[in-house]
Amino acid sequence: MPDSNTLSHPRQRRKQDRPLELMEAALALFGEKGFAATRAEEVALRAGVSKGTLYLYYPSKEELLKAVIRENLSRLISEGLERVDGHEGSTAELLGQLLQAWWERVGNTPASAIHKIMMSEARNFPEIAAFYAREVIEPANKLLRRTVQRGIDRGEFRPVALDEITLVLLSPILFMSLHKHSLGACPGPQVDAGRVIATHIDIAINGLRPQPSAT
Repeated sequence: MPDSNTLSHPRQRRKQDRPLELMEAALALFGEKGFAATRAEEVALRAGVSKGTLYLYYPSKEELLKAVIRENLSRLISEGLERVDGHEGSTAELLGQLLQAWWERVGNTPASAIHKIMMSEARNFPEIAAFYAREVIEPANKLLRRTVQRGIDRGEFRPVALDEITLVLLSPILFMSLHKHSLGACPGPQVDAGRVIATHIDIAINGLRPQPSAT
């Protein structure tokens, strides 16, 4: 018979799952209605808890959105920085893995709604915008700059402007994320986002390789 100490009571498991359930409910509603238009009680209802329970975990709607950003984006960037430090293969391979991971774990998931939320709401919520810049934009830029510089130092990539290349690398992924929540959600011909991202990665990596000298 299993040791009772090794089994979690269903109620205990439910309590442990609540933060994630609340974040998932919030992400869905913020993406559908917008951050400003979503009420805390709507998030609680979507998650199947009371408004009071929501506030036990997150004292405000702003803190809830910050938690969503940390869970879906900040952690991914931290993992990416660890991957750069431990990678032993080519930089082209590393860069492709990082961009593909961003698409698979953010752009092609419900987390893509975060980009839509920030684009539409950042100006009205400067504290959230500052948090996003600190938690996502600056670390993501650091990650891509470090990766490209690695390729330059090893002679795999040609010298490029690092600040600008981060925008070039991320912009198509952000665009396809926004497309998913706008024209991509409407009836009509659909774009194969996966193929677009694969094409972008191929062009970006080959564009970074040293060019043959003109004769």
